[in-house]
Amino acid sequence: MKIDFKSLLYHLSKPNQTHSRTRILHGLIITTRLSSDPFYATRILRFYAINNDLISARQLFDKTPQRNIFLWNSIIRAYAQAHKFREAFSLFKRLLTSETQPDNFTFACVARACADKFDADALRVVHGKVLAFGLELDFICNSAFVSCYSSLGLFDEAGFVFHGIDEPDLVLCNAMIAGYGKCGDWAKGTQLFNSMQKMGIRPDGYTMVGLINGLIDNGSINIGETIHGFCVKSGLSLNDHVGSVLVSMYSRFKKMEFACKVFDSLLEPDLVSWSSLISGFSHSKDHLKALGYFRKFLNVSGRRADPVLLATVLAASGQSAILLPGLEIHSYAIRHKLDSEVSVSSALIDMYAKCGFLEMGIKVFDKMPEKNLISYNTVISSLGLYGRGPEAFRVFDEVLREGLKPDEATFVGLLCACCHSGLVNEGRRYFKMMKMEFGIKPKTEHYVHMVKLLGMDGKLEEAYDLVRSLPEPVWPGVWGALLSCCDFRKDYELVEVVKRHLMENETKNDGYGVMISNLFARDGRWDDVEQWRVDDGGVKGKTPGVSWINGVNY
Repeated sequence: MKIDFKSLLYHLSKPNQTHSRTRILHGLIITTRLSSDPFYATRILRFYAINNDLISARQLFDKTPQRNIFLWNSIIRAYAQAHKFREAFSLFKRLLTSETQPDNFTFACVARACADKFDADALRVVHGKVLAFGLELDFICNSAFVSCYSSLGLFDEAGFVFHGIDEPDLVLCNAMIAGYGKCGDWAKGTQLFNSMQKMGIRPDGYTMVGLINGLIDNGSINIGETIHGFCVKSGLSLNDHVGSVLVSMYSRFKKMEFACKVFDSLLEPDLVSWSSLISGFSHSKDHLKALGYFRKFLNVSGRRADPVLLATVLAASGQSAILLPGLEIHSYAIRHKLDSEVSVSSALIDMYAKCGFLEMGIKVFDKMPEKNLISYNTVISSLGLYGRGPEAFRVFDEVLREGLKPDEATFVGLLCACCHSGLVNEGRRYFKMMKMEFGIKPKTEHYVHMVKLLGMDGKLEEAYDLVRSLPEPVWPGVWGALLSCCDFRKDYELVEVVKRHLMENETKNDGYGVMISNLFARDGRWDDVEQWRVDDGGVKGKTPGVSWINGVNY
């Protein structure tokens, strides 16, 4: 009976084929002495790679006497996709000294490996080899180099490669537009998009995705709406990938009504679409809707949440101070073995602290198998909010022992701990350490905590001097911190000084009118209240507070 191996190979190339079937077919080919044929060896090698069996793949490669470029490319790609870069580059060097000449697919694969390894120098070396082999005008190579240079933030070099091609095709244009998108240069991306149409190149879904991803600043929302209109007219809005990035775009700009419309138009929203929508509601402060859509995601989509989505909904639970959904999400993470992920554990610590259960957050922190700076920062901030300064300091000492470098958020947490614990000397020490030892330039939050720490301790003059040392215009939160300290210490003379300063610098309308007016009223200075109201053009009242009881059926 004659076996049709090519039909077997075709059957094996279908998705979800098992590793055991690959080994059976390999055995059959060996018995017929076809394993030395590069065609069969290449196909079997690829099947081993798909099943993550690099040992068998390498053994097959080493035992194949005649190696064509397809076999070389397959083994190099197998190692590169498994992020075993040393082996991939070693094989590439062997290929260069062999009788077989690399082709454009070889260089494209090795270039992507360099980008995945974040090795810009190696990428430039590979680019030099491309020039040496006379492939500088090859579209496959150039598309790969434009994409790889862009992913490493080398946008000038990506542009140099692109503009060296006289007649770029759609793939090359898409790679360059995606590069512009990664650096947020939507203007250049739009310019290239217009040039494509003049050259008669019809954009596809990848073109639109690259354009939309470049829209990151709030001023580009109109451009995004125009691109959305083009997608609708050209039928590209029906593409799930395009729809997914449109949901992300509208969510990023907090245009949740439009995000929901696009989301509802998707036949099968993917995990990215769900995550973008839920994240958009969370960033728009609509935490209950974020939690509600997460419940819908679990019940309707049939998909599993990833660590990023779990961290998002845990943050929503913490911000809304509702413990029940946070507990359910924690249980979900445990069931799916995601609770040990650093991002999920850090979000759990923050959620428990904001819901009033700090000790549960500390237990999560203590059980973490792996900790990074974010998890340390989270527990430092949580301890600080509860006025447990000495414990926060001990965690900071652990950060230093672990060899981690503190960042801005670390010192925000430490200064917050000092502020809530009334530890002035420690606050001064950490504020100085941040600048002198770690070279971190203080931001608004650092100054707010320092002003509050000094002012609440009665050192209002020192707090005022700190504020005055800042370049104008001083951030609103800093003045607000000083005024709240004046109110606490009943120092209305300093309020008068602050008032004059704000009027001289024409910043009296930056939200301080109501605060200063109320401070004067508490001191019984009604003439000053009236005068301030007149000078301020009529004090605008605050948005009325809202009190509610959560009755959401999460």
